[in-house]
Amino acid sequence: MDPVDDSTEDLPLPPYVTKEDVVFALRAVTVHAADLTPDGERCRKDEAPHPCRLYRWGRRVLERRGLTDAQVQTLIAGGTVALR
Repeated sequence: MDPVDDSTEDLPLPPYVTKEDVVFALRAVTVHAADLTPDGERCRKDEAPHPCRLYRWGRRVLERRGLTDAQVQTLIAGGTVALR
């Protein structure tokens, strides 16, 4: 599989971050997590340099929703966090 050409342009954020957006964002950061390769960190899904566009988008959505890194890790691990 050839790496996807990852431009520096980020994906747009939704105007209002809903709980559904949080679900999509968590999926993006989970599926597009980093894998360590001989030539550095790569996206596990598309082999682009990490962080790839979808991972960055997911993190930005979660930050906009007000989630901390610890809360994001809890959600990724299958825990629960109260969303505003």
